Amino acid sequence: MESMLLPILMFAALGALMYFSMKKQKRQAAQTRQMQDSLIPGSRVMTTSGLHGTVTAVADDTIELEIAPGMRTTWVRAAVREVVVPAPAEDSYDDSLRDDVSPEIVDADPDTSSNNGGINFRKPSEN
Repeated sequence: MESMLLPILMFAALGALMYFSMKKQKRQAAQTRQMQDSLIPGSRVMTTSGLHGTVTAVADDTIELEIAPGMRTTWVRAAVREVVVPAPAEDSYDDSLRDDVSPEIVDADPDTSSNNGGINFRKPSEN
């Protein structure tokens, strides 16, 4: 009987490790599924292939990603690995802050009269 105690304990330990690892995998799968089900337009996401895009439309099991201005592609929801930047909340946007921002663009180099479009190239100084 003593010779059977060690193998029984080893199989019990192996069974416990398998049980807890399966439990962790199920929890991670549930979190991923919940994240994919809660996608809304405006969220910045990364797909399983590493493509970053902004969600523009959501259907039953597909989403539309804008990967460049005006370039939209359709993806299966399961292809989304993570939400990089969540969509902004509707009531967090304040129009009064927009009035304070000046639409004027300030050029870092005010001398734009040169032939190369205002780009000044410097030569290294010789000492």
